[in-house]
Amino acid sequence: MVLLVHHTISPQCRKIRIMMAEKKVLCVLREEEPWRLSSDFKKLNLAGELPVLIFDGHVIAGNYPITEYLEEHYPLPALLGGQHIERAEIRRLCDWFDQKFYKEVYQYVVGEKVIRRFQNGGAPDSLLIKAGLNNLKYHLEYIDWLTERNNYLAGSLFSLADVTAGAHLSVLDYLGDIDWESYKNAKLWYSKIKSRPSFQDILKDTIKGITASKCYKDLDF
Repeated sequence: MVLLVHHTISPQCRKIRIMMAEKKVLCVLREEEPWRLSSDFKKLNLAGELPVLIFDGHVIAGNYPITEYLEEHYPLPALLGGQHIERAEIRRLCDWFDQKFYKEVYQYVVGEKVIRRFQNGGAPDSLLIKAGLNNLKYHLEYIDWLTERNNYLAGSLFSLADVTAGAHLSVLDYLGDIDWESYKNAKLWYSKIKSRPSFQDILKDTIKGITASKCYKDLDF
């Protein structure tokens, strides 16, 4: 049995779930609240971070180690394909969303709107949310620019870059914070991503007490 310890609003966890679905790797999900991790989880990953993959007595902790393991152990379909330069570009874009987007958008918007609420019941900081939404515009412009030139973010083929970006954007899309009509190329690209069979379980996710935006499950917006 393959067990994935995750949380629904973690983009890194969504990324792994989409990747496993693309590769048709069946798994059982166990949810951990990232703001209230159990003592058992801390024994699995001393860093205290999700996701964690468990199978056959083995534990792989962390976003990047899990993605590399899945790509090496389940090579088809290849999500890190192409020549070394092409793979470097895919990795660059993965890092862009897992690091830059996460720090400049996710932590401000989702951190204030969702995580703060469950962590301590505090009121969200509207200034931080505004800053995150302003940063979001810059990232959407970049996606729009990339997808004006290519079918997918890193080129003509679907890759781990699209999985990673789609995972991050899906949380913001749930909250209704993306003005897709202002970014036509990005909208077309995202409609292709969320129409993939691997994305369908993600679209069934819910956040307690928060209703998904009207377009979240709409494959055609």
